[in-house]
Amino acid sequence: MFNNAALATIPFPNIDPVLFELGPIVIRWYSLAYIAGIIFAWWYIRRLTKKPGAAMSAAHIDDFITWAVFGVILGGRLGYVLFYNIGAYIKDPVSIVYLWDGGMSFHGGFAGVVLAVIFFARKHKLDLMRVADTVAIVAPIGLLTGRLANFINGELWGRPTDVQWAMIFPADRLQVARHPSQLYEALGEGILLFLLLQYLYHKTRVAKDMPGVIAGMFMAGYGLVRIIIENFREPDAHLGLYEGISRGQMLSVPMFLLAAWLISKGWRHKTSQLSA
Repeated sequence: MFNNAALATIPFPNIDPVLFELGPIVIRWYSLAYIAGIIFAWWYIRRLTKKPGAAMSAAHIDDFITWAVFGVILGGRLGYVLFYNIGAYIKDPVSIVYLWDGGMSFHGGFAGVVLAVIFFARKHKLDLMRVADTVAIVAPIGLLTGRLANFINGELWGRPTDVQWAMIFPADRLQVARHPSQLYEALGEGILLFLLLQYLYHKTRVAKDMPGVIAGMFMAGYGLVRIIIENFREPDAHLGLYEGISRGQMLSVPMFLLAAWLISKGWRHKTSQLSA
């Protein structure tokens, strides 16, 4: 429907995906996005450990970052393999370890971090719900940097459109004006969700009275934003849509179920404290 290149009113900032290259050493924006998100999470949660009654100590944070990194990378990669392109990897299983070729799934990375939080909290005998809340409030920054890296790479673009802020992405063989859906996701999943969680954590008693609710709000917020913005994002070419529903929307639905369980658990904790 939209096939006129003139519809794009904002030129795509064609930034080299490779930030730095020296011989075999290649630093890409995508890798830097993961590093930036992890460093921010480490720095921010470490600041929270200085407050009385913190869920974790500074030593715990230093240890947990390693768990989180493995959870994100292993979960994200396996999630992509299983959810998005399992047929290709069955034919060439060795390529599963080719992380430099791209292919990471948020939902897989999310599952990996959830398992990391559960096992870490049990190992150190920490309050699982409070640890989950602490990790949740920094997660949107990783989503923000990841979506910005998607934009810089000119990948995961939106559907054809005639809005004034549409863009033509260099790698798009059709060369049509599209939604910059990566920026929509960066705003919704990253900035807005981060601000909401900060407000709940720092300006209300939710974290103290209802442990687990903030983690639940993160899951519900992400799921809602993802389901909405998938309507503006081009479906994966090899997957398409199923009855008008994208794979990303399908994978986001279970997050609402887990969110509902966490929020109800936090509410029951509050009511039990009041009746005690």
